[in-house]
Amino acid sequence: MIGLDSSTTATKAIAWRRDGSVAGIGRSRISLASLGNNRFEQNAEDWWFSFCTALKELFTQVNPEAVAAISISNQRETFVALDADAKPVRPAIVWLDQRCGDEVAWLADKIGRETIHQITGKPPDTSPVAYRIAWMLRHENELFLRTSMFADVHAYLSWKLTGEFRSSWASADPLGMFDLKKKGWSTEILNALELSEEQLPESVAPGTVIGTLTPVAASATGLHTGTPVVAGGGDGQAAGLGVNALDSRSAYLNLGTAVVSGVYSTEYQIGKAWRTMGSCTGEGYYFETSLRSGALLMDWFAHEICFTSSETDAHRQLEAEAANIPLGSGGVLALPYWSGVMTPYWDSEARGCFVGLSASHGRGHLYRSLLEGIAFEQALVTKLIEQATGQEIGLFHAIGGGAANDLWCQIFADVTGKLVRRSASAEASSLGAAICAAVAVGWYPDHRTAAKAMCRTDSQETAPQPENHSRYSELLDIYRELYPNLQKTFVGLSKWR
Repeated sequence: MIGLDSSTTATKAIAWRRDGSVAGIGRSRISLASLGNNRFEQNAEDWWFSFCTALKELFTQVNPEAVAAISISNQRETFVALDADAKPVRPAIVWLDQRCGDEVAWLADKIGRETIHQITGKPPDTSPVAYRIAWMLRHENELFLRTSMFADVHAYLSWKLTGEFRSSWASADPLGMFDLKKKGWSTEILNALELSEEQLPESVAPGTVIGTLTPVAASATGLHTGTPVVAGGGDGQAAGLGVNALDSRSAYLNLGTAVVSGVYSTEYQIGKAWRTMGSCTGEGYYFETSLRSGALLMDWFAHEICFTSSETDAHRQLEAEAANIPLGSGGVLALPYWSGVMTPYWDSEARGCFVGLSASHGRGHLYRSLLEGIAFEQALVTKLIEQATGQEIGLFHAIGGGAANDLWCQIFADVTGKLVRRSASAEASSLGAAICAAVAVGWYPDHRTAAKAMCRTDSQETAPQPENHSRYSELLDIYRELYPNLQKTFVGLSKWR
């Protein structure tokens, strides 16, 4: 099975065997344009070019004849507006983009904040595509009127492969226009946005064969004509499936550019401490927390503050310095809201800060305080989910680049008091998509059976140290008061940006 992971900055095409081992992998970069003022765009054609390039590298390692099916895991909340000829009317707007702050309030006033939250599972926020479509409606109305299809990444790649605009439920629901309980586009939200269902991809259950490869797509990719293309899901939910986080006692923890965590539930429930996402099993939900500034902060600190030229050497040196700093970073706390805050406050005006600085502090203190601050944030939202749902989480399945950081995993374990198990596969999103494909073509009867068979168990575990957890709990009480005490300050500073 090929699990195709089209993320924000790269495509990874990975061939998975029936037992979950990797037969081969191909990679290709995707350009990301930062336009300033928190605006981020991409060329949708780059998604396809990167897709094809990654597959060509993969096929130097595996025979295309061996491919039973392909499924897609995609960067969520990114979309492209296409005209009647399926040509982009403007560059794609990426999930990082926050130009639609006014439109969040505008749409919430039209429909009602609680109504939107109940329908979509997500409090009004700049992340879902609905608000950036509202921005097009209000600020690029001519381009809006020319748009025949608003396609997420999954739908766009599906169209390039099969000629059909189809998307998984687990890719459609992050767009913020999907009724999570009814499993279909929300008429109420579409009417407010002056959209019809014909302008959105057909949504289907994960694990559904959405079409077969066209001759044109086969020529471009190296796959064979007629290869089944299977609905996968958004990269977050796909990662949850890819680490077999399908019970209420464990959660996936993606330590990537953003830090995203999700705990599975069989029941639909909403709350301000999380956003509710559909599972790639087609049943159940994930209560997901999200901090936009994850490993992004480590890169920012290395490049913008320390002025280092070698990314690898910079992080290695900073981590060594931070490891020699005692727990608590010498009394420095970092509020990691460099890109605003989603869960639990939903405040795009919030910003990051260091508190407690003195002349005796060095870069090692600041770097460690960033690692600790992100862990404090995760502990805060995890506790709120546990209190609201009655679910007790005992285990984080850590994935993403940050999962390779021994210090950070230990800090996460100590701060949260949870076991951190580093996934045996670093490519959990791709594996989640491959599991969907395995079910579709009959390798396994259902997603749970497939996940149990294909998710590897030979993983490294980091246990919390009781003394450290006790000390961190005292600091967490202090951290918990930072944002409430600074909220008015952030509002006041917003007009100076």
